Amino acid sequence: MDPANPVVQLCVSGMRAEAEGRDAEALRLFEQAWSAARDDYEACVAAHYVARHQTTPEETLRWNQICLDRADRVGDDRVTGFYASLHAAMGRAHHQLGEPGKAREHFTRAAAHIDDVPPGQYGDWVRFAVAEGLRATGGGAVRPAAGLLTDLFARFCARGDLKALGLVVPAHLGDLGTEGDRTRLVTALHMVHAGRWLPRDEQEVLGRVVGALNGLAEVEGAPGAG
Repeated sequence: MDPANPVVQLCVSGMRAEAEGRDAEALRLFEQAWSAARDDYEACVAAHYVARHQTTPEETLRWNQICLDRADRVGDDRVTGFYASLHAAMGRAHHQLGEPGKAREHFTRAAAHIDDVPPGQYGDWVRFAVAEGLRATGGGAVRPAAGLLTDLFARFCARGDLKALGLVVPAHLGDLGTEGDRTRLVTALHMVHAGRWLPRDEQEVLGRVVGALNGLAEVEGAPGAG
Protein backbone atom coordinates (compact mmCIF):
# COMPACT_ATOMS: atom_id res chain seq x y z
CA MET A 1 0.00 0.00 0.00
CA ASP A 2 1.12 3.54 -0.77
CA PRO A 3 2.18 5.16 2.54
CA ALA A 4 1.47 8.60 1.05
CA ASN A 5 -2.16 7.74 0.35
CA PRO A 6 -4.39 9.81 2.71
CA VAL A 7 -6.73 6.86 3.39
CA VAL A 8 -3.78 4.60 4.16
CA GLN A 9 -2.36 7.28 6.46
CA LEU A 10 -5.64 7.45 8.37
CA CYS A 11 -5.67 3.66 8.72
CA VAL A 12 -2.07 3.66 9.95
CA SER A 13 -3.04 6.24 12.57
CA GLY A 14 -5.99 4.06 13.49
CA MET A 15 -3.77 1.02 13.91
CA ARG A 16 -1.49 3.06 16.16
CA ALA A 17 -4.49 4.02 18.27
CA GLU A 18 -5.49 0.33 18.42
CA ALA A 19 -2.03 -0.63 19.65
CA GLU A 20 -2.27 2.01 22.37
CA GLY A 21 -5.69 0.80 23.52
CA ARG A 22 -7.59 3.81 22.17
CA ASP A 23 -10.30 1.82 20.42
CA ALA A 24 -12.83 4.65 20.13
CA GLU A 25 -10.23 6.87 18.51
CA ALA A 26 -9.21 4.01 16.20
CA LEU A 27 -12.78 3.53 15.02
CA ARG A 28 -13.17 7.27 14.44
CA LEU A 29 -10.05 7.28 12.25
CA PHE A 30 -11.15 4.21 10.29
CA GLU A 31 -14.60 5.69 9.71
CA GLN A 32 -12.91 8.89 8.57
CA ALA A 33 -10.85 6.81 6.15
CA TRP A 34 -14.06 5.22 4.84
CA SER A 35 -15.62 8.64 4.29
CA ALA A 36 -12.48 9.89 2.55
CA ALA A 37 -12.20 6.90 0.17
CA ARG A 38 -12.20 8.02 -3.47
CA ASP A 39 -12.32 4.64 -5.18
CA ASP A 40 -13.02 0.96 -4.55
CA TYR A 41 -9.45 0.21 -3.53
CA GLU A 42 -9.39 2.85 -0.81
CA ALA A 43 -12.89 1.82 0.31
CA CYS A 44 -11.75 -1.81 0.54
CA VAL A 45 -8.81 -0.87 2.77
CA ALA A 46 -10.94 1.33 5.04
CA ALA A 47 -13.81 -1.18 5.33
CA HIS A 48 -11.40 -3.88 6.48
CA TYR A 49 -10.47 -1.81 9.51
CA VAL A 50 -13.97 -0.56 10.22
CA ALA A 51 -15.11 -4.20 10.35
CA ARG A 52 -12.66 -4.92 13.15
CA HIS A 53 -14.42 -2.52 15.50
CA GLN A 54 -18.04 -3.57 15.11
CA THR A 55 -19.83 -4.68 18.26
CA THR A 56 -22.09 -7.37 16.80
CA PRO A 57 -21.37 -10.37 14.55
CA GLU A 58 -24.01 -9.13 12.11
CA GLU A 59 -22.33 -5.75 11.63
CA THR A 60 -18.90 -7.38 11.49
CA LEU A 61 -20.15 -9.64 8.70
CA ARG A 62 -21.77 -6.72 6.87
CA TRP A 63 -18.58 -4.67 6.84
CA ASN A 64 -16.45 -7.64 5.87
CA GLN A 65 -18.83 -8.30 2.96
CA ILE A 66 -18.52 -4.65 1.92
CA CYS A 67 -14.74 -5.02 2.02
CA LEU A 68 -14.82 -8.20 -0.07
CA ASP A 69 -17.24 -6.66 -2.59
CA ARG A 70 -14.99 -3.63 -3.04
CA ALA A 71 -11.95 -5.88 -3.55
CA ASP A 72 -13.86 -7.75 -6.27
CA ARG A 73 -14.62 -4.44 -7.97
CA VAL A 74 -10.92 -3.51 -7.96
CA GLY A 75 -10.02 -6.82 -9.57
CA ASP A 76 -6.29 -6.22 -10.08
CA ASP A 77 -2.95 -7.00 -8.47
CA ARG A 78 -3.42 -4.39 -5.75
CA VAL A 79 -5.89 -6.67 -3.95
CA THR A 80 -4.53 -10.10 -4.88
CA GLY A 81 -2.75 -10.46 -1.54
CA PHE A 82 -5.85 -9.39 0.39
CA TYR A 83 -8.16 -12.29 -0.41
CA ALA A 84 -6.85 -14.86 2.07
CA SER A 85 -7.35 -12.40 4.92
CA LEU A 86 -10.70 -11.15 3.58
CA HIS A 87 -12.17 -14.64 3.29
CA ALA A 88 -10.74 -15.58 6.71
CA ALA A 89 -12.53 -12.56 8.19
CA MET A 90 -15.77 -13.62 6.49
CA GLY A 91 -15.29 -17.13 7.84
CA ARG A 92 -14.82 -15.90 11.40
CA ALA A 93 -17.94 -13.74 11.15
CA HIS A 94 -20.08 -16.60 9.87
CA HIS A 95 -18.66 -18.89 12.55
CA GLN A 96 -19.61 -16.37 15.25
CA LEU A 97 -23.13 -16.34 13.80
CA GLY A 98 -23.38 -20.13 14.12
CA GLU A 99 -23.10 -20.78 10.38
CA PRO A 100 -20.29 -23.37 10.13
CA GLY A 101 -21.04 -24.34 6.53
CA LYS A 102 -20.70 -20.79 5.24
CA ALA A 103 -17.70 -20.26 7.50
CA ARG A 104 -15.96 -23.38 6.15
CA GLU A 105 -16.62 -22.23 2.58
CA HIS A 106 -14.83 -18.94 3.22
CA PHE A 107 -11.95 -20.56 5.10
CA THR A 108 -11.52 -22.97 2.17
CA ARG A 109 -11.44 -20.03 -0.25
CA ALA A 110 -8.97 -18.28 2.03
CA ALA A 111 -6.70 -21.34 1.89
CA ALA A 112 -6.83 -21.25 -1.91
CA HIS A 113 -5.40 -17.71 -1.82
CA ILE A 114 -2.78 -18.25 0.90
CA ASP A 115 0.15 -18.33 -1.53
CA ASP A 116 -0.75 -14.80 -2.67
CA VAL A 117 0.04 -13.40 0.78
CA PRO A 118 3.59 -12.03 0.99
CA PRO A 119 5.85 -14.19 3.21
CA GLY A 120 6.70 -12.97 6.68
CA GLN A 121 5.02 -12.58 10.04
CA TYR A 122 1.78 -11.27 8.54
CA GLY A 123 1.67 -14.17 6.12
CA ASP A 124 2.22 -16.61 8.99
CA TRP A 125 -0.56 -14.96 10.99
CA VAL A 126 -3.02 -15.27 8.10
CA ARG A 127 -2.05 -18.92 7.51
CA PHE A 128 -2.53 -19.76 11.20
CA ALA A 129 -5.92 -18.02 11.23
CA VAL A 130 -7.08 -19.91 8.15
CA ALA A 131 -5.88 -23.27 9.47
CA GLU A 132 -7.56 -22.60 12.83
CA GLY A 133 -10.80 -21.70 11.05
CA LEU A 134 -10.71 -24.85 8.96
CA ARG A 135 -10.16 -26.99 12.05
CA ALA A 136 -12.98 -25.24 13.92
CA THR A 137 -15.46 -25.78 11.08
CA GLY A 138 -14.55 -29.37 10.19
CA GLY A 139 -12.51 -28.54 7.12
CA GLY A 140 -9.03 -28.97 8.54
CA ALA A 141 -6.48 -31.68 7.95
CA VAL A 142 -6.90 -34.90 9.93
CA ARG A 143 -3.37 -36.23 10.19
CA PRO A 144 -2.38 -39.70 11.33
CA ALA A 145 -1.04 -39.74 14.89
CA ALA A 146 -2.64 -36.37 15.69
CA GLY A 147 -3.27 -37.43 19.28
CA LEU A 148 0.33 -38.50 19.81
CA LEU A 149 1.55 -35.24 18.30
CA THR A 150 -0.64 -33.21 20.67
CA ASP A 151 0.73 -35.23 23.57
CA LEU A 152 4.28 -34.50 22.43
CA PHE A 153 3.55 -30.77 22.32
CA ALA A 154 2.29 -30.99 25.90
CA ARG A 155 5.50 -32.73 26.96
CA PHE A 156 7.65 -30.15 25.17
CA CYS A 157 5.74 -27.38 26.96
CA ALA A 158 6.07 -29.10 30.34
CA ARG A 159 9.84 -29.33 29.91
CA GLY A 160 10.12 -25.85 28.43
CA ASP A 161 11.72 -27.26 25.27
CA LEU A 162 11.50 -24.08 23.19
CA LYS A 163 13.76 -25.44 20.48
CA ALA A 164 11.46 -28.37 19.71
CA LEU A 165 8.36 -26.17 19.96
CA GLY A 166 9.89 -23.49 17.75
CA LEU A 167 10.67 -25.98 15.01
CA VAL A 168 7.44 -27.96 15.01
CA VAL A 169 4.56 -25.76 16.20
CA PRO A 170 4.57 -23.29 13.24
CA ALA A 171 4.30 -26.15 10.76
CA HIS A 172 1.46 -27.67 12.80
CA LEU A 173 -0.45 -24.42 13.29
CA GLY A 174 -0.18 -23.55 9.60
CA ASP A 175 -1.25 -26.96 8.29
CA LEU A 176 -3.98 -26.35 5.69
CA GLY A 177 -4.14 -30.01 4.68
CA THR A 178 -2.07 -29.84 1.49
CA GLU A 179 0.72 -32.20 0.55
CA GLY A 180 3.16 -29.32 0.87
CA ASP A 181 1.96 -28.71 4.43
CA ARG A 182 2.36 -32.40 5.28
CA THR A 183 5.91 -32.25 3.93
CA ARG A 184 6.70 -29.15 6.02
CA LEU A 185 5.35 -30.82 9.13
CA VAL A 186 7.26 -34.05 8.51
CA THR A 187 10.46 -32.10 7.80
CA ALA A 188 10.15 -30.15 11.05
CA LEU A 189 9.47 -33.30 13.05
CA HIS A 190 12.35 -35.11 11.37
CA MET A 191 14.73 -32.27 12.26
CA VAL A 192 13.82 -32.66 15.93
CA HIS A 193 14.10 -36.44 15.70
CA ALA A 194 17.50 -36.25 13.99
CA GLY A 195 18.80 -33.89 16.67
CA ARG A 196 18.34 -36.62 19.30
CA TRP A 197 18.11 -34.25 22.25
CA LEU A 198 14.69 -35.50 23.39
CA PRO A 199 14.22 -37.96 26.27
CA ARG A 200 14.16 -41.55 25.04
CA ASP A 201 10.40 -42.01 25.37
CA GLU A 202 9.66 -38.82 23.44
CA GLN A 203 12.20 -39.75 20.79
CA GLU A 204 10.45 -43.09 20.30
CA VAL A 205 6.98 -41.51 20.05
CA LEU A 206 8.26 -38.88 17.63
CA GLY A 207 9.65 -41.62 15.40
CA ARG A 208 6.24 -43.28 15.33
CA VAL A 209 4.58 -39.98 14.42
CA VAL A 210 6.99 -39.36 11.55
CA GLY A 211 6.45 -42.90 10.29
CA ALA A 212 2.68 -42.50 10.40
CA LEU A 213 2.76 -39.18 8.56
CA ASN A 214 4.95 -40.79 5.91
CA GLY A 215 2.46 -43.64 5.57
CA LEU A 216 4.97 -46.16 6.81
CA ALA A 217 3.16 -47.33 9.92
CA GLU A 218 -0.22 -47.34 11.63
CA VAL A 219 -0.34 -45.64 14.98
CA GLU A 220 -2.82 -46.30 17.75
CA GLY A 221 -5.36 -43.51 17.65
CA ALA A 222 -4.78 -42.75 13.96
CA PRO A 223 -7.69 -43.02 11.50
CA GLY A 224 -8.11 -46.62 10.44
CA ALA A 225 -5.99 -48.05 13.24
CA GLY A 226 -7.62 -50.97 15.03
